[in-house]
Amino acid sequence: MRRISFVWSAQNPFWAGRGGSENYTAGQMRELERRGIPTRLITIGLGEDDGRDGFPDLQFTALDTKEGLADIDDTLVFVTYPLNVPTKHPSYAILHCPLQSCARPDTLFDLSGIDATNVLAPSRFAAKLWGRTLRMRPGKIPAVYPFAEPCFSQVVRPPRTGDKTKILFAGRLTPDKGIYTLLAALHMEGTQHLEYELTVTDAASNTSDGQLILPMLQVNPLVNVVPARKTPQEMAQLVAEHDIVLMPSSDIFWQEIFGIVSVEAQHAGCRVVASNAGGIPETDCGGMVLIKPDDPQALASGIAKAAYLGPLTEAERLYACTKFTVAQSVDKLLAIMQANEQRLKQSLLPKQSGLVWGQLDNAIVTIGRQLGPRLTGEID
Repeated sequence: MRRISFVWSAQNPFWAGRGGSENYTAGQMRELERRGIPTRLITIGLGEDDGRDGFPDLQFTALDTKEGLADIDDTLVFVTYPLNVPTKHPSYAILHCPLQSCARPDTLFDLSGIDATNVLAPSRFAAKLWGRTLRMRPGKIPAVYPFAEPCFSQVVRPPRTGDKTKILFAGRLTPDKGIYTLLAALHMEGTQHLEYELTVTDAASNTSDGQLILPMLQVNPLVNVVPARKTPQEMAQLVAEHDIVLMPSSDIFWQEIFGIVSVEAQHAGCRVVASNAGGIPETDCGGMVLIKPDDPQALASGIAKAAYLGPLTEAERLYACTKFTVAQSVDKLLAIMQANEQRLKQSLLPKQSGLVWGQLDNAIVTIGRQLGPRLTGEID
């Protein structure tokens, strides 16, 4: 099989610990490499300062412009959105983000690139969302689900000490991830009488939003801020030290396409309290408490319920780990590619067959004209 190159079509570098799209792509690349299928990540206009330092095990190629993609003899998979450029082989695009996110000022974004691309989505919700935008039936947009890296199911949970419920918020420090809803929930009935320790990572604190939010968290006596983890192994260890993971994503100006943190947390044995919005409900591995989005009281009640239930039992965790694995995700991606290549081959057969039968018909007519008179005795 030819090499599969993932094209990072976002305007920001491919940062480690930045978000689900990066983790999704890196995980698929590692799984493909384990199967003997070569991969690389192609970035556009970022030079070597494209995030490669955070992924020393992956191969990166930096192009100056998107036009360089036309000369690459690989199967291209665009991540977040396709680029309007011809490719040597059928290309694919995994539409990780909602349109309002992609359409932010970005010189590379061009929706017309969709026309020559096989569109994929990371959830059924995303397929419906993009189906409306592209005027395509959602059933025509296959879902290739994200996954939890194997380290999340393999991490050993440390023995529980003390009576406090350990809660983790590991989302980006941006309003769309529900950080303000969480801060308000700490003052609501449901959490006020709960013995807990709340840990928040500083993920995306280098953004303009993060620079405003981080100082508020650092001075809040109810919050313990820790550095964001850069590798799946480090993240798995952090998650396993907690009982509950929060995903109070907003549904006002942001629609969560999937929610990989939810899957990772359940694989690591945590109960998840998350907004019943976007693609998040699709991440249920048996350990979710869904709550009304953008509602601090609902979040506080959800936290109280999850604290009562406690972390996942051993049986619940084993079941959760059968869902959303990297092997299942890559199997689906390869199956789509193989089916598409097969359809392309079959689409050529009628033309070839028509040519052959047309030539045969002409030959029969010619022979008939030559032999007909002889067979009827019309020639001396």
